[in-house]
Amino acid sequence: MAKLRMFSGSDASSVAAADSVAVIGLGRFGRALALELMANGTEVLGIDMDESIVQELNGQLTHVVSADSTREEVLQQLAVPEFDRVVVAIGSDIQASILTTSLLLRFNVAHVWAKAVSDAHGTILEQLGVSHVIYPEKEMGRRVAHLVRGSMQDYLEIGDGFSLVTMAPPAGIVGKALCESRVRSTAGVTITAVRPHNGTWTHTDENTVIAADDTILVSGSTAKAEAFSLRR
Repeated sequence: MAKLRMFSGSDASSVAAADSVAVIGLGRFGRALALELMANGTEVLGIDMDESIVQELNGQLTHVVSADSTREEVLQQLAVPEFDRVVVAIGSDIQASILTTSLLLRFNVAHVWAKAVSDAHGTILEQLGVSHVIYPEKEMGRRVAHLVRGSMQDYLEIGDGFSLVTMAPPAGIVGKALCESRVRSTAGVTITAVRPHNGTWTHTDENTVIAADDTILVSGSTAKAEAFSLRR
């Protein structure tokens, strides 16, 4: 049997039975992901080779273990095959990432997310059969590039060139009802929700009047949403 160092509990199988996620690799991305899951009520089994990282997270995750995830018997001991959601967040060792992911797919884990540090790494993961390949640095770089270019406050690309964007309203639509400003026909985007200053988000309709200090949620093609954010 492989030797493991388990912190914050002793029975990983009890975590697998709950609303839970296993996160393998607790570097910056894996740690942030695991802590965010915990903050939102999801139980987390964290696994990392570096015992110092594991000790730092002791008490912050449901269970956290110092272990070698490339060894099948280790994952079996930790009940990882019983999880239906596992994230491979290993970035510093591509071989370990690929071997770990391969084992998870062999276990028929229902939902595997895997971090890729390069296009080549991502291609290999996709060829293995991973349906959720994540490029954190690449995706964040693209997101920030769009925010820097225009007056967008936040940006989420849904896929196929379609995005959701929050922004301050262009001056040309301020004080007008949406039926009057005709944003959809003139700009090719839709204002789907609005948040007044110090207020809460509400859905819009054709009679919604946009104020200068509102924040608006715009949906549409990435190019058109970005062009709309550049209007003054």
